[in-house]
Amino acid sequence: MIPSPNIWHWPDVYELENKVQDVDGAVFAALESIAPWAGRDVVDVGCGAGFHLPIFAGSARTVVGVEPYRPLVKAAKRRTSDDDRIRVVRGSAEDLSLPDASADVVHARTAYFFGPKSAPGIEEAMRVLRPGGALVIVDLDATAHPYGEWMCTDLPHYSPKAAESFFLTTGFDITRVDTRWVFPDREALAAVLGIEFSKRIAARALAETPGLALDVRYRIHCRRKARGFVV
Repeated sequence: MIPSPNIWHWPDVYELENKVQDVDGAVFAALESIAPWAGRDVVDVGCGAGFHLPIFAGSARTVVGVEPYRPLVKAAKRRTSDDDRIRVVRGSAEDLSLPDASADVVHARTAYFFGPKSAPGIEEAMRVLRPGGALVIVDLDATAHPYGEWMCTDLPHYSPKAAESFFLTTGFDITRVDTRWVFPDREALAAVLGIEFSKRIAARALAETPGLALDVRYRIHCRRKARGFVV
């Protein structure tokens, strides 16, 4: 289990970040078109404090949030305790501890699935999916906008093109989604940048953002489980 450097250490700021991200709902609109979940069974891998679980539960039959970090498991359970369609379990992308063919959609957002090292998690998701089900992975597209440039500067060993190539060669389709992050004030903007980037890059990003909004592009990688026999 690899610690998540933002939500593990700054859960309150990460909660704020979730609220200001994608204020127009572009990612969920794209997800609903790619892998509809109404009346279906959804698994959210790396669900954190459960921010997205109620959104899926709005129309899904059942939702299971899987999270490895005990404090976040507890937080997600508290958040969803009044909805009997939602269950939160402690587990990892490589060991979901769920039955074979028990889900229609497996979703993961900026968690675990960052390139070739995520192959075991992909295999595990395929095990849990029913035939025709979809694994949808949402990550940040670091090839676009100032946010992507800040990412690449801060993470010189990360290659967004190599990550994209990995997903394409392992059977995923890619959809790009442009979003707006809108902050209530400069203090909130500085706090979120401060948990996403090193001190130097966070300061640069703040200085290069004149207002209260950021343009951030995401990629949605989708791979479907085959129906019937594969020859």
